[in-house]
Amino acid sequence: MTMGKASIIVFSGDLDKALAALTVATGAAASGMDVTMFFTFWGLNVIKKGGAWKGEGFMGKMFNLMARGGDAIGPSRLNMLGMGRWLMKRMMKKKNVKLPQEMIADARELGVTFLACEMSMRVMGVRKEDLIPVDDVVGVATYVQEASKADIALFI
Repeated sequence: MTMGKASIIVFSGDLDKALAALTVATGAAASGMDVTMFFTFWGLNVIKKGGAWKGEGFMGKMFNLMARGGDAIGPSRLNMLGMGRWLMKRMMKKKNVKLPQEMIADARELGVTFLACEMSMRVMGVRKEDLIPVDDVVGVATYVQEASKADIALFI
């Protein structure tokens, strides 16, 4: 028996915001909640595989050079050409805080559902094979139906 349902839209591809979304998702799932995460627009970067030259067509590949995923996501403030990302990850390691990829693995083990926004993927030239394994690629109507059953709904 679950303790309720949580629905999280991940709109931001920033490291600190991704960590917040994943922390809430894993915490809720560990507490017995049924959790769904819906990754849209810049949030797709959180679930994109690493590698710069990916994407659908030339424009998708060029767009991906500017908005890489995986380990390349940086903080929302003070990124300083990647130095902010390096400092934040170093501090996280020192304080024994998991990186997003590790938190994603934990979330998967806890049964968190990962959904990718089909329309955002088309607009941004992201193919399903550019993403880590997700439970489904869906439209917003599917997500809204899912979120309407949630006890907690967050937009991060």
